[in-house]
Amino acid sequence: MIARAMPPCDFPLFVPANRPDRFAKALAASHDAVVFDLEDAVAADDKAGARDALADQADLLRDSGKTVILRINARGTPWHEEDLMACAALPLATVMLPKSESGDDLRALGDAVPSGVTRLALIETAVGLANVAAIANVGDRLVFGSVDFCADLGCQHDRLALLRPRHDLVIASRLNALPVPIDGVTAALTDEAAVRDDAAHAAMLGFGGKLLIHPRQIAAARAGFAPSESEIVWAQKVLAASDGTAVAVDGAMVDAPVLARARSILANRI
Repeated sequence: MIARAMPPCDFPLFVPANRPDRFAKALAASHDAVVFDLEDAVAADDKAGARDALADQADLLRDSGKTVILRINARGTPWHEEDLMACAALPLATVMLPKSESGDDLRALGDAVPSGVTRLALIETAVGLANVAAIANVGDRLVFGSVDFCADLGCQHDRLALLRPRHDLVIASRLNALPVPIDGVTAALTDEAAVRDDAAHAAMLGFGGKLLIHPRQIAAARAGFAPSESEIVWAQKVLAASDGTAVAVDGAMVDAPVLARARSILANRI
């Protein structure tokens, strides 16, 4: 099953849309994408000014060479419709919809944004998780808003508590031929060890990227998703030993699924 195409956005870096003084720095520092945030990062009274700031910097966004993502305000909020109108005038690759809770939410977004703009569905509530299969059927990639999800459920932001929702996003993505999902943020801004560990956990579960809220998180997140040296050595050994039939390497059988895993490991080296 071939995943739907998406512009590069495995490690999107957030920047408040009302801080144009930070736009160029965020674009330069980012690995592949920047999320210009009209939602949580911007107070209600500043949202119109933030949209104006984005319009004023349209040339910078267009010429950046990075995937430009706009996180708009959720459907049903007082700012949603004006955010959608702003999308038409901006050089966007992708729009991120917070509080995605139904296939209709993504369908309406697709009808409103310019043709070719892809849609990131941010799953942040129990309702969104319950409807994740329908959302994945319409959207272009799933993103886990783990902090808001925990607030909605009243649970701890803990790996055990979040194991099932993370699995649900990975499975829904696979069944609907989406790219692998993007995991949520690590709140510790500059704790690079925590970021790397969280990223490695997400990678183990089948995620393919991570939301980032500080430039110092970028290298750590990428390292967490990269295979270890021992995995690289194993993959090289497996591929060198294979002649297209089932063989044994270090006492373990190597067949087509194992070969596919070895190729994936080498493809993800940094």
